Amino acid sequence: MEELATKLLAEGIQKKVISPGKGDLSTFPDGTKVIFHYRSSLCDGTVLDDSRTMGGRSKPMELILGKKFKLAVWERVIATMREGEVADFTCDVKHTALYPLVSQSLRNISAGKDPLEGQRHCCGIAQIHSHHSLGHCDLDKLQANPQPLVFTLELMEVLTPGSFRLDIWAMTDDEKLEVVPQIHVEGNALYKKGDVKEAAEKYHNAIACLKNLQMKERPGDEGWIKLDLMITPLMLNYCQCQLIQGQYYEVLDHCSSILSKYEDNVKAYFKRAKAHAAVWNETEARADFAKEKEEKGRYKSLFSYDSNAPATATTG
Repeated sequence: MEELATKLLAEGIQKKVISPGKGDLSTFPDGTKVIFHYRSSLCDGTVLDDSRTMGGRSKPMELILGKKFKLAVWERVIATMREGEVADFTCDVKHTALYPLVSQSLRNISAGKDPLEGQRHCCGIAQIHSHHSLGHCDLDKLQANPQPLVFTLELMEVLTPGSFRLDIWAMTDDEKLEVVPQIHVEGNALYKKGDVKEAAEKYHNAIACLKNLQMKERPGDEGWIKLDLMITPLMLNYCQCQLIQGQYYEVLDHCSSILSKYEDNVKAYFKRAKAHAAVWNETEARADFAKEKEEKGRYKSLFSYDSNAPATATTG
């Protein structure tokens, strides 16, 4: 342990064990999943972030080692810990310069937002040297005046590669495409059980996964359209959950977005009509219900057939 502490000091990291862990030290091969709580503080004790209180809930950090997480020092120090261990790590500025950006993403996630919201499309170092606001006064000050930080970590669990399903952000593009249908099915099962909030989270995760892939395509191209056609039913399911939870204005936004691309989407008209009715937009609700009825009638005519004719499959 003394040799390990000496190596850390040479790298500009000072470790202080608060509570020892149990068992042997893991080898932490790439692909290992670590689950830990963290508290990030200035050296004067001012707390920046705490996973036990962030977003009004206690949610530990989950990290896949070897995936080039932006704050590399967390991977470095976690590799010196045993399960159950709690330790302080005081890290030099060279290890903490990117923390404001990491913290912004973590705060966005805790608030249910896009983790990259507010970040420019440039490398992390370029962002650090730019003068835009991160949306948080403490992070803006830290970005303008980089300084050493203290990370208090509690390593809760170490999962070996292959013993868990990868989080979406850690998957390859092919893995994401393969897992989305499974997440969709899981969301449907939760909805049928009445677990609407959990179902909505499943649909939201699948949508985020596909939108991440869609960002790599040119809007309107075949690949983009194919992904959008996968997103639409997931979004409609998500909107159904939000209707039940009273998030009417979110439903209005999402359904309007769908209808701006697919003007004949019956379900989008129906859900938007329900949302309009819930917020007393009587004229708009009546218009959407009428449009839903019109589109249903059009589909019935498209699917009508001569009973003596060969059966054919029609998609709408």
